[in-house]
Amino acid sequence: MKLMKSVLTLLVVAAIAGGAYYVMQQSGPNTAQKARGGFAGAGGPVSVIVKEAQRANVPVYLEGVGSVKALNTATVRAQVDGRLVSVNFKEGQDVKKGDVLAKIDPVTYQAQLDQAVAKQALDEALLANTKRDLQRFEKVGTLAISQQQIDTQKALIKQQEAQIKSDIAAVENATAILGYTTIVAPFDGRTGIRIVDEGNLVHAGDAGGIVVITQVQPINVLFTLPQQNLPTLTKSVGSGKLPAQALSTDGRNEFDSGFLEVIDNQVDPQTGTIRLKAEFANAQRQLWPGQFVNVRLLVDTLKNVVVVPTESVQRGPDGTYVYVVSAENQVAIRPVKIERQDDKVAVVAEGVSPGDRVVTSGFGRLKDGARVSISDGSDALPASSSAAPQTRTGKNETAPGNSALAAKDSADSSLVTGSTAMNAAAASKNAAASDEAKRGRRNHRDTANGTSP
Repeated sequence: MKLMKSVLTLLVVAAIAGGAYYVMQQSGPNTAQKARGGFAGAGGPVSVIVKEAQRANVPVYLEGVGSVKALNTATVRAQVDGRLVSVNFKEGQDVKKGDVLAKIDPVTYQAQLDQAVAKQALDEALLANTKRDLQRFEKVGTLAISQQQIDTQKALIKQQEAQIKSDIAAVENATAILGYTTIVAPFDGRTGIRIVDEGNLVHAGDAGGIVVITQVQPINVLFTLPQQNLPTLTKSVGSGKLPAQALSTDGRNEFDSGFLEVIDNQVDPQTGTIRLKAEFANAQRQLWPGQFVNVRLLVDTLKNVVVVPTESVQRGPDGTYVYVVSAENQVAIRPVKIERQDDKVAVVAEGVSPGDRVVTSGFGRLKDGARVSISDGSDALPASSSAAPQTRTGKNETAPGNSALAAKDSADSSLVTGSTAMNAAAASKNAAASDEAKRGRRNHRDTANGTSP
C-alpha cells in the first residue's frame, strides 16, 4: 500500500511539472517575444519631429564677460577751505558742464583779492612817479646831477615794473582762489548721493569730496576674451569698427548696441586674456557703472552656408551625424562635418544639402532604415505637462522631459493597446494556457484528497 502511494505521488508531481513546462513553452516565450516586438516599434512607424536644412547668413560672435565703466568719473572736492553756504544740485540730477553745484563762503578770499588789487595800484603809482623823476633828471643833464643818479633812477624803474608784474600775478592768483569758492560741474553727467551737507566746513584735503559725478551717456564696457581670439580680432578690426551688444548675465536681454573702441596693447600673462573696451550710446540708460554684463562681439558673417537646428546633430563613436528623412518617410544616418555651432543652429560643411529633412526630436527608438511618422510637435508632451516651459540647452535633446521620450511612450502605448490579429492570437493562447494551468491545479487537489486524476 505504501509503495502504491509513493508511485502515485511521483506520477502526480511529474504531471504537474510537465504541464508547467508545456505552459511556459506555449505561452511565455511567445508572449514575451511579441511584447518585445511591440515595444521595439516593429509594428508601426516612429513618431518624430523634422525640420529642413536651409541656406542662411550666419553671424560669428565672440562672447566675453565684463563690467560697465562710466566714460568719465569725477569726485567733486573743495579746492579751498571754508563753510559750505549752499548746495545747488539734487541727488541723481543730470547736470551740464559748468553748472554750479555748490558755493563756499567767499568773504575771506574776496578780501585777499582786494588786497592784491590795492597793492598793484600802489606800485603802479610809485612807478609813474619814478618815471617822471627820470624825465627831469634827463632834462637837467649831468650839469646838475651825476650820471650815477640817472642810472640809479633807471634801475629803480625796472624794479618797480617787476614789482607790478608780481602784483598782477598775485591778483590773478587771488581771483582764481576766489573762483574756487564756486564749485561747478566738470562735464555733463549725473550726480550721485550727496556726501557733505550745507553748513559744514569743507577742506581742500577732504578725501570724500562733496559728490561724485559720472558720465553715463555714452558709457563704456570693459570685458576680456581669451588670447586665442586675438588673431581673429586683429583681422576683423582691420575692416572697420566691430559691432558689439551688451547682454544681461543670462544672455536673454539685450541692453544696448555699440562698437568696439579699444583692444588693449598687451595680454595678461596671469590669466591669458586680452582686455577690450566697447562704447555704447546708452540712450535708455540700461547700463549702469559697475554693472556686470555679457558682451557679444560680431567678428564675421558666414555667407550662404547650410544650417540645421542644433538639436538635430547627434554624436557617436564615429563622429557627428544626423538622421535624414527620405521622401518615403524612412530615416538614414548621414555623417556630417560641423563647421560652427551654437545653441540654435549648426553650420554644416559636409553631409547635408538644403531641403534635406533632419530629425530634431524622437531619437529614442530611431535606427538606420526605420520608418517614421512626421509630427508637428503638438503632441510631444503629455496633456498634464503640455504647458510646462521648455528651455533650450544646446544639446541633442531639447529639454529635461524631452519630446522624444514622450513620443516614444505614446507610440509604445498605441502598439500595446492595438487590436491586431497578432495580439488577438496571443490573447487566445494565453487564455488556453491559463485553462491548462487551472486543470493541473485541480488534478493536484484531487490527488491530495485520495481520488484518481
